[in-house]
Amino acid sequence: MEIKKFKEENIYIEKVKEINQNKKLKYNIFTMGCMLNENDSEKLCGMIEKMGYINTNDPQQADLIVFNTCCVRENAEEKLFGKLGELKKYKSETGCIIAIGGCMMQEKHIQDKLHKSYPYFDIIFGTHTLNKFPEDLYNTLTKNKKITDILDIDGDIFEGIPIKREDKIRASVTIMYGCNNFCTYCIVPYVRGRERSRKKEDILSEIQELANEGYKEVTLLGQNVNSYDGGNGYKFANLLEDVARIDKIERIRFISPHPKDFTDDVIKVIKENKKICKILHLPLQSGSTKILSKMNRKYTKESYLELANKIKKEIPEVVFSTDIIVGFPGETEEDFKDTLDVVDKMKFEQVFMFIYSRRVRNSSR
Repeated sequence: MEIKKFKEENIYIEKVKEINQNKKLKYNIFTMGCMLNENDSEKLCGMIEKMGYINTNDPQQADLIVFNTCCVRENAEEKLFGKLGELKKYKSETGCIIAIGGCMMQEKHIQDKLHKSYPYFDIIFGTHTLNKFPEDLYNTLTKNKKITDILDIDGDIFEGIPIKREDKIRASVTIMYGCNNFCTYCIVPYVRGRERSRKKEDILSEIQELANEGYKEVTLLGQNVNSYDGGNGYKFANLLEDVARIDKIERIRFISPHPKDFTDDVIKVIKENKKICKILHLPLQSGSTKILSKMNRKYTKESYLELANKIKKEIPEVVFSTDIIVGFPGETEEDFKDTLDVVDKMKFEQVFMFIYSRRVRNSSR
């Protein structure tokens, strides 16, 4: 993995901009999934608007339609294919460009289904080739052919990709990509790749720029945000401290942490710094130690509660939110009662609860 500057693609941004000159073309983007996907969509919007397109909320007014997909739950596939079906007639009437990217495109069976059942798409791109979108769009416009731009290996980190944020007060900043945990219910390591952390200098520079622009709140993003590793012993707690030192940034949040990586130094930094919000997301997934083991979560019911109690002792004003999966294979009524017991003990401020959804994985990874 290398960290590269977004330079070559600026050439294609200018080329597409020249093609689009005086045409007043519009684009529509449809984002599925987590805050990392939303952050990716902000980057797509940044590139697209530099290429001369104007945003519209109505896909049937758009010359370019982009889907940024999620594959964590099966209903995301149904949603994508439903939306594509709605666009078939519009595509034939207007010749609009349809581009489909994101996590779902890393799955071979999805690529095959698109080619077989929805062949009127123009571009598909994956999680590791988002930076190449201007080049893919240019090749579609000039060569009139379908583009499939997927990498099955972990991509490089590209700094300096244009970004278009709608909110002028709050901003999300990705600090790392991928995940190494391989929870048995999760497809993320197979579609987002292994953990790759951005350099601390690049992260802090981005946040300083946000502060200069008037942003007051930042949310640090990562698939497993507290496993951030900036090298030479520089860990997540160090990054939190440095972000908190940036003037004009008043609130700091982060998502999503993993309980196994919620270390004492992170708790200490949260406790000692007023800027860091005391609303913490601590994913549970299940309250049953047996099910947690099947999920490969690397903690038990008891160790989860012990961690939460330690945080509460150090930070009395803390409140928690969490994620819970119900219906995991093998879950019994007793296992579910264990989950309810943890919910009762924790008094979560907010619970995001999902029915287990089997995901197909790329066996090559």
